[in-house]
Amino acid sequence: MAKSTSAGASPRRSSVAAGAARASGERARRRSTPLLSETAGPATQRPSATTRAAATRPAGAPATRPEPATSPRTPAKRVATARAGSSSTPQLHVVREGEPNVRPTPADLSALVDLAQAVASAVATALGIPRAEAELRVAEALAFIRRRLTGDYVVDAYGYDEDFADNILLPLLRPLFYGWFRTEVRGIENIPSTGGALVVANHSGTVAIDSLMTTVAIRDQHPAHRALRELGADLVFGTPGLGTIARKGGATLATNADADRLLADGELVGVWPEGFKGVGKPFSERYKLQRFGRGGFVSAAIRAGAPIVPCSIIGAEEIYPILANLKPVARVLGLPYFPVTPLFPHFGPLGMVPLPSKWIIEFGAPIETAHLKPDAADDPMVVFDLTDRVRETVQQTIYSLLARRRSVFF
Repeated sequence: MAKSTSAGASPRRSSVAAGAARASGERARRRSTPLLSETAGPATQRPSATTRAAATRPAGAPATRPEPATSPRTPAKRVATARAGSSSTPQLHVVREGEPNVRPTPADLSALVDLAQAVASAVATALGIPRAEAELRVAEALAFIRRRLTGDYVVDAYGYDEDFADNILLPLLRPLFYGWFRTEVRGIENIPSTGGALVVANHSGTVAIDSLMTTVAIRDQHPAHRALRELGADLVFGTPGLGTIARKGGATLATNADADRLLADGELVGVWPEGFKGVGKPFSERYKLQRFGRGGFVSAAIRAGAPIVPCSIIGAEEIYPILANLKPVARVLGLPYFPVTPLFPHFGPLGMVPLPSKWIIEFGAPIETAHLKPDAADDPMVVFDLTDRVRETVQQTIYSLLARRRSVFF
């Protein structure tokens, strides 16, 4: 009975061992067959040496590590693959003995700079301008373009772009300042070289060119070349394009908050308290100062302890003499006034050319406020007295300049 059982179990063990060997060979074949092949798909993949060894190994025999296949095709295939994908591989250039080793350099702007300087020299020679000055201007222009392209410039919290103002805005205003109006500047030494200060000037001229000319005067002729931070009206910053240019030039909105911050930061602030009443007054009332607002500029100077520098300007009243004001047209256009001058509007764009009057800008002695306490800014009597003092100083200086002026245009 025992023999019969042993004889019957032997075929079962043999079949089980054969099934295990087949299963082991199937698992080995799956492990050795790649899912993605470069040369053939899974259906055409031939069994590897590991699969064949597992299939022929008796059950229970120890597994042996197969020897790596040494086919001469493998290195050739790898080289071919590397060459096929080597389009981005840097190519080596062999320099033979006696051959100069010249490396290619990236393209630069030297040719463009040389061309610009050559053109500038030719134009300078034709116009009688010194060649060195023309080449210097070209070099400065190219340097400005490079800074704008690379973003190498600074804009402060109020939008003031010093690089734009010095290289674009002021060069456009200087021909008017020096050539057209022949502006004479007096008392520039009364403006402090450092620290906060408030410049208060009369306002006139139909168009607010007097504020721009004051900016040029301080920037060019002050020993410290200080930038004047103008306080402008809402209309300026509400006009598309004009507001952006004004902020880049150093102007900001005429509010007590901005004036306080600028003075606290040690900036030189300019204010024209007459506003549109001074700019748009008729020619018959020329050089007669209008009301200086409510004295907000005086309060800002007292809080900051900054000196007030009176500024008197003559010559601006004659550039666009206002003969009449078309108020209905001004209301339709949303303007504070619509002027009628000897040349505008009936001469069209020609009427927008200012008359070449002779300008004088005089800065008076500063009026100190450091001795006043900060709470004096809220005292209406102190503010009124100081405002009236500044206004009278500007008015009397204007009368004095007019008495000594020989002609409107000379």
